[in-house]
Amino acid sequence: RQVPFIQQKLIDSGREKLVALGSRLDVCSDIEALLAEAITDHPPISIKEGDVIRDGFNAQLDEYRDASRNGKDWIAQLEQKERELTGIKNLKIGYNRVFGYYIEITKSHLGNTDLARYERKQTLANAERYITEELKEKEALILNAEEQSLALEYTLFVELREQLKGFIPRVQALAAQISELDVYLSFATVTDKYRFVKPTFHEERALKIIEGRHPVVEKMLNKQSYVPNNCVLSEDKNMMLITGPNMSGKSTYMRQVALIIVLAQMGCYVPALEAELPIIDQIFTRIGAADDLVAGQSTFMVEMLESQYAITHATKNSLLLFDEIGRGTSTYDGMSLAQAMMEFIHTEIGANTLFSTHYHELTDLEQQLARLQNVHVSATEQDGKVVFLHKVKQGAADKSYGVHVAELANMPAAILQRARVLLTEFEAKDGKVVQQPVMMAEQLAPQIVAEPVASPVVSAQIEDDDLQLSLFAIADTPQMSQAERDVLDALAKLNVMGTTPMQAMTMLHELQQKLMSEK
Repeated sequence: RQVPFIQQKLIDSGREKLVALGSRLDVCSDIEALLAEAITDHPPISIKEGDVIRDGFNAQLDEYRDASRNGKDWIAQLEQKERELTGIKNLKIGYNRVFGYYIEITKSHLGNTDLARYERKQTLANAERYITEELKEKEALILNAEEQSLALEYTLFVELREQLKGFIPRVQALAAQISELDVYLSFATVTDKYRFVKPTFHEERALKIIEGRHPVVEKMLNKQSYVPNNCVLSEDKNMMLITGPNMSGKSTYMRQVALIIVLAQMGCYVPALEAELPIIDQIFTRIGAADDLVAGQSTFMVEMLESQYAITHATKNSLLLFDEIGRGTSTYDGMSLAQAMMEFIHTEIGANTLFSTHYHELTDLEQQLARLQNVHVSATEQDGKVVFLHKVKQGAADKSYGVHVAELANMPAAILQRARVLLTEFEAKDGKVVQQPVMMAEQLAPQIVAEPVASPVVSAQIEDDDLQLSLFAIADTPQMSQAERDVLDALAKLNVMGTTPMQAMTMLHELQQKLMSEK
């Protein structure tokens, strides 16, 4: 019933696309007319309760309902009619459960009454009870009217339902058109309410978002509190390494870029001052921390699996968002993986990439990877307290303010004081990542095939500055003895899967004896 009004509004709008949409609408007036004729305005929940089919739709049902609703009125009218025909003023029509309806005539009037129309039903001491064909028919109708009414109504409903099945494709098509219109209306509403702008698209990789906003976070904070940020990726600088404090907004910044692209490509205006966007085929994210213990996967394993899926499925037209890769393992392990992934994405995939990290050593990669740029989410200190500015600026961050965030979480003062002391000591050592030259995959492949498996024995000396920092003092590691080297070589050559438990225990005992004899 509302569709004709919607159609008229669309046609009256004068907008080409809306007029076209309105002209395509099938208002289904014949379906509406059938439903309006057959179904009451307020049918009950259950179709077997009655009052589903409208009066006037079916003559037989109308009779049943009339008999059920107006049976007493009809009996009173028949009684009056019989009195006039017989001239007996005290003639009455009664009812009992044994004999049903009857016409009662006192014996004093029997001689003056034409009994040809009557059929004797019961004899009393001073009266006779009769029934007529008309009353007999009405009796059955009245007594069975409600039951028959419900049964017929259900039958009519089922028939109507079967008839409506033929209209299903038309109703579904109309529903799809109304749904499409509803999407446009939703887009227009949020665009107007939250100051969205129309994005533009191009066929290159460059991405330009000026004063972009995260629509959900902005709505939660209200627009006065949210700090908008730019994101600019060019053809020759389409990778961004994001550093900055915890809680400063790195993840929100990355998510808002993805959301703006999703909104734009689904046809909505976007939360920004300006947006020039490429066509993105897929968005891959590695954000947040989660495990899958049922499947035996740790948080770090889930992180690696998601990263692997992204890297192996991404194309140059994809968008990659990696947040804190490598934080679930040791510092150098994590840093090495993060750097290797960035190099691979840069060299082999070429996709637009946002990569956030707390490994500040990785910012040196800007000198090696031509398309990488450093940005940071700014923060400042006031009276020893960290103040998050939530503003993305060019260049790398100088610190992560982790201790300050712990202070905001009300960590015990003793822990905070000790952490500051340790942080000062660690920073004094000034550890750095050993930068390796970036290699193409085709350069790495021959090495992987040609080089033998490296021995687990590391003979090269490692500079003190490159050692993993430890909370506890570690004594200098002595040089390995020849026996220890022999044991390691034997373990490296051992075919574990081809060794029985007894053979393994015997070999373990022999290796243990060799080490003991050395001492």
